[in-house]
Amino acid sequence: MTAALALSPDPALERKALEAAPAMFRLAARLVGNTADAEDVVQEAFVKALASLRAGEFRGQAALTTWLFRITTNVAFDRLRRARTAERPSEEPSTDGQADARVALRELHDAMSELPPDQRAALVLKELQGLTTREVAEVLERSEGATEQLLVRARETLRRRFES
Repeated sequence: MTAALALSPDPALERKALEAAPAMFRLAARLVGNTADAEDVVQEAFVKALASLRAGEFRGQAALTTWLFRITTNVAFDRLRRARTAERPSEEPSTDGQADARVALRELHDAMSELPPDQRAALVLKELQGLTTREVAEVLERSEGATEQLLVRARETLRRRFES
């Protein structure tokens, strides 16, 4: 990633993009369900971002991180469409104290993976990445009202799943 971005026409944008890499990785991992695919998603997102920067396609209408999240989300959606089933995270041995937490995380992972990709992305961006609804709407290229509906549906689906 770093070597490719070193060719960026704007060192300040390059620095900001590299600072966003951990957040992009967390987003990708939540969307695709595993770290190996998330690494590929982030790498592909950086390649696309670099090509767009070189072509002058980033106009600064959105924050750089919002723009990078949009690219990451689109790449993750493309990967999910190509591989309709996500790999499950590998099981690691755990102590009794960790067993309950692992079960809860597994249940959350399973519930999140059942959400449609756009609902999952909206929820991850809003709740885990801390974006505002407006920023989530920019990333998903939807209106704020449509984004709120995605969030309401996602939360309702998760609530029903955990109440049953």
